[in-house]
Amino acid sequence: MTALSPTKSPQNCLIVVAVALVDKDGRLLVQQRPEGKPMAGLWEFPGGKIEPGETPEAALVRELREELAIDVEAACLAPACFASDALDGSHLLLLLYVCRKWQGAPEPIDASALRWVRPVELHGLAMPPADKPLIGLLEALL
Repeated sequence: MTALSPTKSPQNCLIVVAVALVDKDGRLLVQQRPEGKPMAGLWEFPGGKIEPGETPEAALVRELREELAIDVEAACLAPACFASDALDGSHLLLLLYVCRKWQGAPEPIDASALRWVRPVELHGLAMPPADKPLIGLLEALL
């Protein structure tokens, strides 16, 4: 048996984590990808790549601190669903968590803008292909 990297499967599958941050009014936070990055201008759920040796939850805690300047405890991350999509010669597996509790006010450190939206409003946003299948589930959950 061959050892696997924490972020790549034998089929060249990139595993990333994202979060649906839900405020007290039931709105979700989305961030806009900045210029100079792939898919610039699209709205997405905050998150990112899992580094070697990290668990998905630890990666998400780190990404939220780096991207939004908020602190989240791993215990506050509830696994919700996943999405799968082709991506530049490999395959993307997106693990989505839901979080309702964090410390700090989100800031757009690694994004052009942040926006709080109701789940139904996600249909009207330009989003990466992997994020779109998650909308219906989030509408049902929230």
